[in-house]
Amino acid sequence: MRHMIEIRSRNQTEVTEFLLLGLSDNPDLQGVLFALFLLIYVATMVGNLGMIVLIKIDLHLHTPMYFFLSSLSFVDASYSSSITPKMLVNLMGENKAISFHGCAAQFYFFGSFLGIECFLLAMMAYDRYAAIWNPLLYPVLMSGRICLLLIATSFLAGFGNAAIHTGMTFRLSLCGSNRINHFYCDSPPLLKLSCSDTRVNGIVIMAFSSFNVISCVTIVLISYLCIFTAILKMPSLEGRHKAFSTCASHLMAVTIFFGTILFMYLRPTSSYSMEQDKVVSVFYTVIIPMLNPLIYSLKNKDVKQALKKILQKHIL
Repeated sequence: MRHMIEIRSRNQTEVTEFLLLGLSDNPDLQGVLFALFLLIYVATMVGNLGMIVLIKIDLHLHTPMYFFLSSLSFVDASYSSSITPKMLVNLMGENKAISFHGCAAQFYFFGSFLGIECFLLAMMAYDRYAAIWNPLLYPVLMSGRICLLLIATSFLAGFGNAAIHTGMTFRLSLCGSNRINHFYCDSPPLLKLSCSDTRVNGIVIMAFSSFNVISCVTIVLISYLCIFTAILKMPSLEGRHKAFSTCASHLMAVTIFFGTILFMYLRPTSSYSMEQDKVVSVFYTVIIPMLNPLIYSLKNKDVKQALKKILQKHIL
């Protein structure tokens, strides 16, 4: 038994870095991917940070809805930044290594912000429900104190959930290859490198992911069921259109995000295809953080008016 423990300890300490194989080993394609993802990343940062600044400086956007949207923009910028810069470096550099601790940090922060976004989208659905179902009680139901509490709960749940996954993943014996068939440190390719029994990890990942995603999706579905019921009861057609337009952008963002997450993580491990999963991962790690500010700005009259006012005042 002591000999086995020593072997396991030695095997764990031998892995000091991983090699991220990335999306493609074709040099010509890597150049195209670098240019494309660099453009997307710049658009992501400009869009999300711009949304935060816009909401901060325009007093008309100082409402619970935009407080949540500002937090969502921060999370989108953060979890994109935990993946994309390293991916860009690997696309153009010869050295595609990432240190053991760097891999663990990337795994933790990406998992944290992904979880926080999941909870935030659920909170935003509840906010829309409170605003439409009972407008008179809305200032009480979504006071500044309650909004802060909901945001803090989302962050604590996201960071706590990621800590459990990270601890369980990086405690495993990694005695095989250190080549990760992915462009970032994700759970399925890391588990493939382990010579330990990973069944417990698979069960924990499935249990936590299922609970978090299903609970958030349930909150969203119940909220929107109540919202649609309230909208249908409105006597004015203009009132119905206005109420629905305030929810359309959030509903679109929720559908894209949760649809991708459900496909990616709530599947049996036997059905994983690394090449397929890498393509899907690009969508929710790189594309979705860029889409969210576009969705909320193009579909939201208040945001468009605030942006137009700022441009007229400082540029035009």
